[in-house]
Amino acid sequence: ANPLAGSLEDRLMPPAWVEGGSLRHVLGADDLGRDILSRLIYGAQVSLAVSALAILGAGTVGTTVGMIAGYFGGWIDRIIMRIVDLALSFPIIMLALLIAALFGPSLVNIIIVLMIVLWSPYARMARGETLRVKKLDYVDLARTAGASDVYIIFRHILPNIAGALIVLATLQVGTVIVLEASLSFLGVGVPPPTPSSGSMLSDRPNFIASPWWVSLLPGL
Repeated sequence: ANPLAGSLEDRLMPPAWVEGGSLRHVLGADDLGRDILSRLIYGAQVSLAVSALAILGAGTVGTTVGMIAGYFGGWIDRIIMRIVDLALSFPIIMLALLIAALFGPSLVNIIIVLMIVLWSPYARMARGETLRVKKLDYVDLARTAGASDVYIIFRHILPNIAGALIVLATLQVGTVIVLEASLSFLGVGVPPPTPSSGSMLSDRPNFIASPWWVSLLPGL
């Protein structure tokens, strides 16, 4: 079913296993007659796409910054890590809500907001791994052979720290999905009529107890 198409005839139709339900709407319909199952599936696709792009962008920025800090050290390292510490000191949801309110709700803006609040863990991990790897013999050999710093960072260091960063990225997927849903619930995430779990909850605050399926199923 079309997740955006509604039918007044099917308004607040219960799930198929409840009396009055129909297989046309397996999980029921909302107050505009839109199919909840199709909206959940489409919303999950949106959430996964937003998460993937946000993590890719945050990982790229954070990893690059962290490798620069760990490789060059000195005042560059100190400045970058103080910025990272400052970013990590803010509660993620509060910082994301503040930035999202400034940018306004849109798919592109929510991806940018998530990148801004997620880059610092990658920077810290990349720095720590770079400090370990840059002491290894093959890095010294590459430096002795005249390889440039940029070449050493992206050819010798990055491939050897990528495993830890990939693990961090996979662990953040669930966090990013919940964060995106939270921002959508608060009205600064994915804008309507595009469905997402958070917006489906915020649009129907009066349907928590009855009809229960309008809010309970997106919440689950």
